[in-house]
Amino acid sequence: MSRDGTTRSLELYLRERKANIDKALDVYLPKTDTYPPAIFEATRYSVFAGGKRLRPILCVAAAEAVGGREEQVLPVACAIELIHTYSLIHDDLPAMDDDDFRRGRPTSHKVYGEGIAILAGDALLTEAFYLMSRADLMADVDADRRLMVINEVSRAAGCFGMVGGQVADLQSEGAAVDEETLHYIHVHKTAALISVSLRAGALLANAGSGDLQALTNYGRKIGLAFQIADDILDIESTREVLGKDTGSDEERRKMTYPALFGVERSRHKAGELVNGALVDLERCDERAWPLREIAAFILERKS
Repeated sequence: MSRDGTTRSLELYLRERKANIDKALDVYLPKTDTYPPAIFEATRYSVFAGGKRLRPILCVAAAEAVGGREEQVLPVACAIELIHTYSLIHDDLPAMDDDDFRRGRPTSHKVYGEGIAILAGDALLTEAFYLMSRADLMADVDADRRLMVINEVSRAAGCFGMVGGQVADLQSEGAAVDEETLHYIHVHKTAALISVSLRAGALLANAGSGDLQALTNYGRKIGLAFQIADDILDIESTREVLGKDTGSDEERRKMTYPALFGVERSRHKAGELVNGALVDLERCDERAWPLREIAAFILERKS
């Protein structure tokens, strides 16, 4: 298939998977007429504000790459998106990054106030684990597999993953940039949840140890590449294109790859990571084609 043909196929794949994930999220999340309505309005506002649904799509694609089905993993894929959305709500708070826009809309605390925004994030995180523990939604996945996934997702989202990375990120603002700290921040704050998205999908689809390790390595590399690309976009893009405030990393003197290496070396580093991720997928057959194309998409994305 031609390069153009493959790109169109990826666009269709992403659109179809996103539609399925959005439909499932609408079913799983309580409606706004549930009492007390303020919390359900706030959670749905942020969840349905847009976004690429990259993490849940990676979860689905990893399952499919090892012979699984989308329906097997959809609840866990959606749970991971709830965790990601909670992290964005809290990230945007005045005590953290103090951002006014996210995905082209005013951030949660700008619409609902800081108190409800904090509680909306808390609610989404809690709802994610309720969703992953619902045996009725994953009747064909044995309890040990579900428990293993919950264990791994909790680790990736907590102090030894995303939360730990966020702490290091906050404490490093304005400090001298060093590569070791920068790597720790990006591995934990971004790559951990991306990598566990792939592992969760593969585990639920009964992946063998070799495929699971390959997908884990792939996830770590594209997770880092995604964050580097995000750092570059913060410099080169605009709020209209990106859907959130730009230039804030430099303003807050945050640790980023461009701050340490410059834009061109950072872009080269992202390319090396993506190439390495593609090598990791060499053991996988044609069913992994979306993962191969997503790796390239991470480098090419504009938002």
